Amino acid sequence: MRRWRGLALALAVSLGAMPAQAQARLNVVASFSILGDFVKNIGGDRVDVTTLVGPDGDVHVYAPTPADVRKVADARLLVVNGFGLEGWLPRLIQAAGSKTSIVTATAGIAPLKAGSDADPHAWQSVSNAEKYVANIRDALAAADPAGAEVFRQNAQSYLARLQALDSEARLAISQIPESRRKMISTHDAFGYFAARYGIQFIAPTGVSTEAEPSARDIARIIAQIKTQHIPAVFLERIGDPRLMRRISEETGAKVGGTLYSDSLTDEKGEAPTYIDMVRHNIRTLASALAN
Repeated sequence: MRRWRGLALALAVSLGAMPAQAQARLNVVASFSILGDFVKNIGGDRVDVTTLVGPDGDVHVYAPTPADVRKVADARLLVVNGFGLEGWLPRLIQAAGSKTSIVTATAGIAPLKAGSDADPHAWQSVSNAEKYVANIRDALAAADPAGAEVFRQNAQSYLARLQALDSEARLAISQIPESRRKMISTHDAFGYFAARYGIQFIAPTGVSTEAEPSARDIARIIAQIKTQHIPAVFLERIGDPRLMRRISEETGAKVGGTLYSDSLTDEKGEAPTYIDMVRHNIRTLASALAN
């Protein structure tokens, strides 16, 4: 609680020290990098986009900073995922005292369940990403009615690219023998991908990277790999690779590569955009599981 009071105090000092400036573009804050990429594609030159959790960041365990309080306070629109992903966000909004409009990008998507919790990783299905885009498009148009037609056209162009990506994913996975469409990843981030494209994902931890697998969980997965002849384990960019490497050593399942689940990379990385991320994951899975 003391930390959140400190954030609010830092905002008050900052607001007192800096004169208000008119914003020519719509000032939008996205909670993490994947949402930021969606906003950039739809908003184009009419928006300035800031992400709270940047490239290679872990949105599950993020700790907001005083600078984040200022970003939220200054935003005209705040784009969030929902489904419990940003557990730290309500206090940040309270600290900012912000009355900014908030759009929940998963609105209208039926969540998958992971135990008693909603699985927040809905973007892993490209068809769901299309719904994210529609929700963000409508929110931008409401915040900037003069730009509504630009947002509509940008969204239409981007949606066509997403539909092509969805077809690409379906084709690539269909070429993997059905008996080999199963794998192990670090945390349970690919449930929507599995439901959409027909690959069985097994993870030793739950939907959040905060979870710690028990010895029983690990033993169960090792036994499952051996019994079902699961061919590969995959690392995740934001996860600790040691557990997956241990499971690989104990079972003989190969390390199939690194997948991107909750974050994009910077411009020099393999997945600087959402489309790059999905395409990288498809190719990595197909290469490791096809033979």
